[in-house]
Order: sequence, then structure tokens, then C-alpha cells
Amino acid sequence: MISFHLARADNGVIGRDGKLPWHLPADLRRFKAQTMGKPMVMGRKTFESFPSPLPGRRHIVLTRDREWTAPGAEVAHTPDEALALAGDGDISVIGGAEIFALLLDRADRIELTEVHLAPEGDAVVAAFMGWNEIAREDHPAEAERPAYSFVTLARK
Repeated sequence: MISFHLARADNGVIGRDGKLPWHLPADLRRFKAQTMGKPMVMGRKTFESFPSPLPGRRHIVLTRDREWTAPGAEVAHTPDEALALAGDGDISVIGGAEIFALLLDRADRIELTEVHLAPEGDAVVAAFMGWNEIAREDHPAEAERPAYSFVTLARK
């Protein structure tokens, strides 16, 4: 099963300057629980946004740069190569926007955190059309944290 894991604002923004434009500890915990022990496919910019590789997960980095390497990264240059490296079993695709676009037609499930605000950003993912919503858990705003919803989408 190939699943996407992302947080997306109501206006489509998923990032700004290589970072999330919000801080939602519950989203980070959910991401960790859903990706632990699984290979994660990501783009180079996503990998480089981490202070170090995330423990307990393989980091398969899809990049056009044939010279790029980094400690903790398994490098692939095509979507097929990335999926072959990941092997059989569950595969987590974690971004960024270009990687989601490249692999959308192969995804089985989307684990989405809808962040209910409209921040400025430079990385945007369009709404996922043509998917069935199979689960939703809404959370109200608290202090500086915006309202958000955990949503699971499955392919129709």
C-alpha cells in the first residue's frame, strides 16, 4: 500500500521556506506513528528540511541530481526506482509537492491533516479530488494553534 502523509492548509500551502508554517504537536505524533518502521519516499528538499534522518524509518530520496548523496539517504532518480528501493509492504510518501504530484496516480490512501488557516507559503498541493473520505477527526483551535482535522482518504 502506498500512502501519502501530509499537513495541508485550507489554501493548499504545505510549506514556507522549507518549514511548516504552523506547529501542531498532535500532527507530528500522528505522522511518527503512521510512518514508524516504514520506508519513506521524499524529495531532496524534504529530506534536507530535517535536522537529521528520522529514527526508525528508511529515507528514500527522489532527486534529479545524479551527484547528490547524504548520510541516511537512499537515493533514487525515478519514481519507479524509489518504489523498487522501498520494496514490498507499506510505503509512506511524505512530500514535497512535486513528489506527491509524481506519485498521485499510484497512491492508495492519503493521511491528511487539514490545517484550518490560510498562511503564506511557497509549497502548495491542490485539493485531492475524486477520493473517498473514510475517516475524519476534528480538533478546535487552542491558544496559538489553529483548528485542524485528521482526515483519511481512500481511492474511489
